[in-house]
Amino acid sequence: MWEYALLLVPLLFAWFAYDAMRVRETAIALARAACERQGLQFLDFTVQGARLRVARNADGQAALRRSYCFEFSDDGSSRRLGTIVMLGADLEALQFEPYRLE
Repeated sequence: MWEYALLLVPLLFAWFAYDAMRVRETAIALARAACERQGLQFLDFTVQGARLRVARNADGQAALRRSYCFEFSDDGSSRRLGTIVMLGADLEALQFEPYRLE
């Protein structure tokens, strides 16, 4: 019985790491596309994990809600903060820090 538990723990860890990497790559692609649509520069080509918690999706099932921060620039010299929230593998929210429109 303990042998199965010892085998299950690394498999669960591997699944969690793979799922986290997959969702992070999706968040990067979504943030980059949103910046392009707004005419902004997506800086550093990455997102940084900020928060992880369990939440319910629209179907009432438990899913992981991951919040990420990213930086963008509106004029090429300033750095502004954006956030993206993923519920499971789906986009839940995307926000840009206010910036000047010209």
